[in-house]
Amino acid sequence: MIPSFLGGRLLLVIVCVQIAFAACIAAALGSGILTMVSPVGAVILVSFAGSLIVLAVLVSVKGIRAHHAERSRARNAFGLIETVAHTSQEWLWAVDEEGTFLFSSRSSKALLGYEPSELVGRPCRMVIDPDDLASARQSVGAAMDVQGAGWDGVVVICRHRNGAPVWMEVSGRARPSGTGFEGTSRPVPAQSARALLKQRIRDRVEATLRGRVILAAFQPIYELAGGTIIGVEALARFPSEDGKGPEHWFNEASTVGLGGELEFAALEAALEAAGRLPARLYVALNLSPETCLDPRLPGFLENAALADDRIVLELTENLAVDEYAPLMAALAPLRRRGLRIAVDDAGSGFASMRHILQLRPDIIKLDRTLIAGIDDDQAQQALGKAMVEFAKQIGATIVAEGIETREELAAVTELGMNAGQGYFLGRPTIRPAEWETWGHPPRNDSDETADAR
Repeated sequence: MIPSFLGGRLLLVIVCVQIAFAACIAAALGSGILTMVSPVGAVILVSFAGSLIVLAVLVSVKGIRAHHAERSRARNAFGLIETVAHTSQEWLWAVDEEGTFLFSSRSSKALLGYEPSELVGRPCRMVIDPDDLASARQSVGAAMDVQGAGWDGVVVICRHRNGAPVWMEVSGRARPSGTGFEGTSRPVPAQSARALLKQRIRDRVEATLRGRVILAAFQPIYELAGGTIIGVEALARFPSEDGKGPEHWFNEASTVGLGGELEFAALEAALEAAGRLPARLYVALNLSPETCLDPRLPGFLENAALADDRIVLELTENLAVDEYAPLMAALAPLRRRGLRIAVDDAGSGFASMRHILQLRPDIIKLDRTLIAGIDDDQAQQALGKAMVEFAKQIGATIVAEGIETREELAAVTELGMNAGQGYFLGRPTIRPAEWETWGHPPRNDSDETADAR
């Protein structure tokens, strides 16, 4: 059955053909052409002309039908695309060659918290961290080199509007215009995301270990009574553009079973750099209780180009010790060689006090939470005085951490604390040229020191 709009056009065409056919016959009669041929020839000529006209009509009708069918298919396809874009749980997107969004489907709101209108015209780094974007572009480039037209299954970490990471699996291709890319993204299942995250952490840590790119920074520790530097604390610095600090690196390494390896790499960097420090300074090395139990540690320290009496093993407080007997047994031979033990962040939690009571350290480092504002808090002063007396009873010395003002420095000195460190006295630095200037106490040169904060 012919649709009504097509039937009307076909009738019009037939009428036009009939008129044209009649016009042809009239023209032939009027011009005398038919009189020049026999009646049979005239019939044949008129019939041939009519056949051509009928054939043209049939071709035209077929073309009209094909055109309408194509338009109908195009409308249906466009409608289907709109339906997919509006209802799909996957995120449909398109970007130009500069990485600016040209299109975003509605699912961007559910997956990333952004309305499509908030993304179009904005750079894609708005939802993908620059480091991960660079890595994704490398993966996409490699996939397109192999597959030619597009890629499938490249995993990236997107950033939700609230800052939370969203793992996405991305498939796409170059845009037909040749400018930019288009494709779809779908969330990676939680279990797969956790596995991928662990693998990425492992890859990053292993690359750091292979590259030996950990830097050592030293922060000076001052004797408060005399104002001279007596030691330094070694701090690891990692090559990172995301602003994540050493604690984050060590925590991540521990989640993939590489915490000990990373600690040993940081120790190696610190001991190597310590060779450029003044020979009279001791070096405090941060270690977890787990690394202290590692059988490799004694040999590692024995081979270090640093005298035993200059090494202080500073146990981090944030890791609990379930049984102290093995830890004490592991540390005993090191202490007999002349190494000293310090407990870090004392006073910030119950675990640190247990460390002190069980290990009887040579040095107790009071946490910044006990030092901040101590000049104006009688309770903190009483606690600080008690810690000084306690340290005397067990034969330990007190180091006040996190001194950031002249008033705090005066207060801890008056309380009888032995040593101190903090931004007011000197910031951590990786520059050997600065290490050489630590021979003069900055607290008497107050103006320059205050400016360093």
